[in-house]
Amino acid sequence: MAPVTTYITLALLKTSLGIPVGDTVDDTLLELARSTASRSVDKSCGGRRFWIDETTSARTFRPARRVVWDRDGSLLMLDDIAEIGGLVVEVGTTGSWTALTDYEPYPENALVKGKPVTGLLRTAWQMGGFGFRVRVTAKWGWPAVPDEVQTATLIQAGRLYKRKDSPDGIAGSAEWGPIRVSRVDPDVQKLIDDLVDPGIA
Repeated sequence: MAPVTTYITLALLKTSLGIPVGDTVDDTLLELARSTASRSVDKSCGGRRFWIDETTSARTFRPARRVVWDRDGSLLMLDDIAEIGGLVVEVGTTGSWTALTDYEPYPENALVKGKPVTGLLRTAWQMGGFGFRVRVTAKWGWPAVPDEVQTATLIQAGRLYKRKDSPDGIAGSAEWGPIRVSRVDPDVQKLIDDLVDPGIA
């Protein structure tokens, strides 16, 4: 499993807030803000986590409701896969697994584009497509943290840190007077819209 990961550094957060890197007075609050913001982005993206697991691990999937059929074959939708080196795909049941080799990672060239493999396409599928269960051993996650995720985390962490000055959700402004702080920053939402996991119906 991957360690708990934050998507921005403490130094970057301090710089964005105009806090000298050597100023450690609020480090505890800042660390909490960047950690909480990272997990908030994960949640807003449907539970996606934008890091690579340290080691490969096996996950078992039931193809029902995970297979999309088209003229190219059967596409099994999976969790995000960060690397295909060491990828092992097997079908069967607990205690009896058979290796598969006639599949293609999907989408094509995903890793080259900095995106994860999200499915396996069998172009020469047999009756039953992927069988009763599929066990996939892989290094799960994303090839690299997207710039959009880093920026969204930076914005969200800054907002969380500043909430100490607006505990009731009201921020003061000399020019505009009291302003209610919205729950979701529209810039954060716009940044991550295309990264939200659509889920499996």
